Amino acid sequence: MVVIRITQIRKRDGRIVKFHKEKITTAIFKAAQSVGGKDVGISEALADKVVDLLEQKTAKNAIPTVEGVQDIVEQVLINEGHAKTAKAYILWRQKRKEIREVKALYGITDELKLTVNAAKVLERRYLRKDENGRVIETPSELFRRVAKNIASADKKYGKETKQAEEDFYSMLSSLDFVPNSPTLMNAGTNIQQLAACFVLPVEDDMTSIFEAVKNTALIHQSGGGTGFSFSRLRPKGDVVKSTQGVASGPISFMKVFDSATDVIKQGGKRRGANMGIMNVDHPDILEFIVCKEKEGSLANFNISVALTEKFMKAVENNEEYDLINPRTGQIINKLNAKRVFDLIVTMAWKNGEPGVIFIDRINKDNPTPEFGRIESTNPCGEQPLLPYESCNLGSINLSKMVVRKDGKYAIDWEKLRKTTKAAVHFLDNVIDMNKYPITEIEKNTKLNRKIGLGIMGFADMIIQLGVAYNSEEAVKTAEKIMRFIDTESKAASEELGKKRGSFPNFRKSIWAKKYKAMRNATTTTIAPTGTISIIAGCSSGVEPLFAISYIRNVMDRTELLEVNPLFERIAKEKGFYTEDMMRLVAKRGSVQDIKEIPADIRKIFVTAHDITPEDHLRIQAAFQKHTDNAVSKTVNFPNEATTEDVEAVYLLAYKLGCKGVTIYRDRSREEQVLNIEAVKKECDTCT
Repeated sequence: MVVIRITQIRKRDGRIVKFHKEKITTAIFKAAQSVGGKDVGISEALADKVVDLLEQKTAKNAIPTVEGVQDIVEQVLINEGHAKTAKAYILWRQKRKEIREVKALYGITDELKLTVNAAKVLERRYLRKDENGRVIETPSELFRRVAKNIASADKKYGKETKQAEEDFYSMLSSLDFVPNSPTLMNAGTNIQQLAACFVLPVEDDMTSIFEAVKNTALIHQSGGGTGFSFSRLRPKGDVVKSTQGVASGPISFMKVFDSATDVIKQGGKRRGANMGIMNVDHPDILEFIVCKEKEGSLANFNISVALTEKFMKAVENNEEYDLINPRTGQIINKLNAKRVFDLIVTMAWKNGEPGVIFIDRINKDNPTPEFGRIESTNPCGEQPLLPYESCNLGSINLSKMVVRKDGKYAIDWEKLRKTTKAAVHFLDNVIDMNKYPITEIEKNTKLNRKIGLGIMGFADMIIQLGVAYNSEEAVKTAEKIMRFIDTESKAASEELGKKRGSFPNFRKSIWAKKYKAMRNATTTTIAPTGTISIIAGCSSGVEPLFAISYIRNVMDRTELLEVNPLFERIAKEKGFYTEDMMRLVAKRGSVQDIKEIPADIRKIFVTAHDITPEDHLRIQAAFQKHTDNAVSKTVNFPNEATTEDVEAVYLLAYKLGCKGVTIYRDRSREEQVLNIEAVKKECDTCT
């Protein structure tokens, strides 16, 4: 065995770390793969030559630099006749240099090698800054800050915190798991508000309404989002005894919440977000359904109609249903259910709202029914909560939960198990470390200790597995993965419950007959993971790829160019990568009509607009089967879709057991979050 004399290497930031020859082998092999190379043995032999030359050129007791090692790699590749691999390696070095330079422009030192887009998002929202707005934290230091702060909750239970801190840091810095944005922003700071989701009650009196407005402002200022049901407010034109006047109705008060949100950004980092919900039997339901018809109206609200089982049966039978005055409980009118349903469908077709939630189905799964009925969800609809409850979320990056065996990828179930257990521990600690904006929220949150562990990177995972998103195998994989996470999260919560005590309402919950202990009333939620998936460099939530290349509008119209790294890697490995090809893919967004790309590659690289709305929905339903709370998922339609297409999906969502559904027809709004280049012409000049 050859003894390697060099044991350390100096990084670009001056840090000295352990030298690993295997990293040289990996770098050479990746460059070789990009030009059609397949023999890792050749890369290992070349790495040996690099080390030999490195030892010859390095003075005794000196420590080589990363740049010096890379220079020698280039030299060896050229000297040994591997010109194509050398060119690929040189181009890779240049690309890495450009990425470092872009990050430097943002004042970011990044030892974790995150994407440029991740660095931009971190700089804008998450990294700590001094009083002059200069970044004073690296991504690694951010993850260390969060890990240390959240691990310190273990002291409350008589445990040493160092191991938990290391476990949490490893999970965060490797991007295996990322918590919701308020935790990343605020853990270990003076703000210390860590939860993303809140539901506030809106009672039918002026004091309650404006108390809710005040509480909303406090929550938004600290980085959270809020959900409300406006179903308790008396209808427009109803009597107001105290003033002898008439009520202005729920929509007028929604405008008050919207205006308050408009002037308060969440901690100066996130724009405030609200969910407004109204029961379908409220007398003002028709006004509610059309309240966002004009683009820009109630811009800080998502809206959803709460549909009951009784209403859905009336739709199926084309029958009338009752409208009930919430002030008196009396029936004051009737409407044809099918016509109301058609209006919901038409408005959703027109601009994506309202969505619908199946409120009886949500309450059927309410883990603590004795303590109240669920009326609303958080802004994206995935987290149903009781009034004055909050929930903190986090997502496992499934793209990291795969392992390569015999040249093929497989799900790494053991890593997924360990990550799930650590994530439950982390999220439970967040409840103890949270600085709650309102006393009532702290009380109710700690009575039920709900957490929402979800996933992101599902599309990336199945691409690596060679599975098409629009296939039966994808549906089965989705159900299998979420069943595993749900089972393991319950096991982790039960273990914590035995050690730390169950959530206080446990004995009167649905879990008391199934488990000896349970720390958390809910453990699983699937969030949209908008910005945290950018940080993790993976596909968002359970969504398919939006496009192979597209423009993402985030953070006050900042535009980020996204190119799928898996496609680029596979294109190089399979030998069809050219600059002209990449430009063509970027222009079209989809690869389905590009015949130069092998059919088996086109099959797995399907995008949101390559698949049918029914395919979207079947994936959502598969995940919902094993999720305590709900699944945030947008069913995408092409621009030419009809209202009949939308209606079919709403009815299928009900049939398949979903708790709600949101649709979006491409280009039905002037502004939309995701755009392929063919849609947004100015993208041609994006850099």
